[in-house]
Amino acid sequence: MAFTFDQIIGDIRNKVYYPVYFLMGEEPYFIDMISDMLEDQVLDPAEQAFNQMVMYGRDVDVQTIVSQARNYPMTGDYQVLIVKEAQDVKNIETLDQYIEKLPRTTILVLNHKYKKFDKRRSLAKKIDTIGVLFESKKLYDNHIPKWIVQYLAQKNYDITPKACQMMADFLGTDLHKIRNELEKLVIALPAGKKITDEDVERNIGISKDYNIFELQKAIGKRDILRANQIMRYFGSNSKDYPLLLTAINLYGFFTKILKVHYARDKSRNNLASILGVNPFFVEDFQVAAKNFNIADAVRCIAVLREYDLKSKGYNSQDIGDDELSKEMLFKLLH
Repeated sequence: MAFTFDQIIGDIRNKVYYPVYFLMGEEPYFIDMISDMLEDQVLDPAEQAFNQMVMYGRDVDVQTIVSQARNYPMTGDYQVLIVKEAQDVKNIETLDQYIEKLPRTTILVLNHKYKKFDKRRSLAKKIDTIGVLFESKKLYDNHIPKWIVQYLAQKNYDITPKACQMMADFLGTDLHKIRNELEKLVIALPAGKKITDEDVERNIGISKDYNIFELQKAIGKRDILRANQIMRYFGSNSKDYPLLLTAINLYGFFTKILKVHYARDKSRNNLASILGVNPFFVEDFQVAAKNFNIADAVRCIAVLREYDLKSKGYNSQDIGDDELSKEMLFKLLH
């Protein structure tokens, strides 16, 4: 049975447990959240001292895991055995010989991070029959704003579209990093407050006036002065705004402009769906599409590919990011 993250978390909260949890995939955040919740909530603190063990894949083999998993709890109903970094366990697939024979009092949690495990293997099939086989997938860039909104909603907070996009653009797709920054806001701001771009600037340090969102907006309007002001700020803060990241974000921006041009239904809601953005931002892309026709957008994408390579050292003749960013912006706007 395919389990979603929300289903697994809901079951744990309702004290519905499975004999084995195989948590795999490229996104460590969801794996850590499930594993930590099992570690913290299945047993009370007194039981944890006797009936809970954490192992690390590099330090154990399959026989060690099986030997511990076959033990019975000294008190209470469960023994919890968590194997972190299970991707480092040699020949882990041989667990399939034992997985169905473990005591029902054992909850075995295998954290197999950063890569998939072949679901066609016997181990995966057996776990899928008796337990939880969960694949933790990386979120795409355009899914991050929605994730931020949902995370804050669980904490009884709301956030403006601009503030949300600022955080998504600045922090990327590292969910652990995003969660840490969101927790700063939760701690600093009154419960129930609608988080604004000023709140983000004050508590996280992302400028509300000089960020990738404002750069895209200025370029879309062909506001040469404003775009250059922002790019100069990026150049003087290259650690936070590296050229490579700027080029990647602008590549996505011009790709969306092409989608606006080719969309048959150019209604606000349909464009928001096609672009994968909040409807609040649709007008910015409509303005940009008026200022950049299809040929312009294709040319700009070629420019961004060129500077993506130069930012990595190809044909850049040791020119710094500051100068390269100015060159790139000039070519995009002229």
